[in-house]
Amino acid sequence: MTSDPTPATSAAPAAPAVDDSAPQDSPFRSERTSRDEARQFVLPLVVHIEKSAPPARTDALETAARAVLVILSDERSLGDGEWAQAMTDWQDARIRKVVRRARGAEWRRAEALPGITVTGKSAEVRVFPPVPLDGWPKDLGRLQVSGTDLEDPEPPMAADPSTPVLRLNPDLDMSAGKAMAQAGHGAQLAWWELSDEGRTAWRDAGFPLAVRTADPSHWRELTTSGLPMVRDAGFTEIAPGSCTVVADHPALRG
Repeated sequence: MTSDPTPATSAAPAAPAVDDSAPQDSPFRSERTSRDEARQFVLPLVVHIEKSAPPARTDALETAARAVLVILSDERSLGDGEWAQAMTDWQDARIRKVVRRARGAEWRRAEALPGITVTGKSAEVRVFPPVPLDGWPKDLGRLQVSGTDLEDPEPPMAADPSTPVLRLNPDLDMSAGKAMAQAGHGAQLAWWELSDEGRTAWRDAGFPLAVRTADPSHWRELTTSGLPMVRDAGFTEIAPGSCTVVADHPALRG
């Protein structure tokens, strides 16, 4: 599922928390900005979904979010790493993430391409270095975007308050693929906001995080808290400018 909130501008940016007075080049404005003039790239994420044993929805969302953090922090994405230029080009334009599904031979072909597989309790998500929007590798481009309607076998437990939590908008009905991309955006924003020390601590701990739908009575408070917030560009499923995720990381709380 395609998603694009718009990006920050360097390989390891520190994007500000966003409010309604954000500048025209803000990572969260849905209208056209200077970032649209750059060549557009997309970060592919592929979720492994076998018909006989699909992953739980929440675990898939959390695994996708961790996958984004893993590739952002990977040595190949930094400095003179082999993926560094692609990561920089991607972040200098619109931040786009596309989630596709694979099973059987499709998954095996995806695993053979350069990337990183991140495993959750029941989910496997492979993240790949960014590719041009119009230049997907054949074995990824042929994968389906639809068919990622996953369910939780039972309601997820309340998140540990000491764990970073990506809070989903309770008023939006998103497919699992769309929500996976949005969770990835939220994780990326939290990463940008953290200090170098905070990033190192999160990475060394294995990127613990939870994805939960926010309590409707607390959503307004979250969106005015100053925490990193995703506003979707509205290319698929939801209206432009919709706030989809608030990244509630303990180190970023006021």
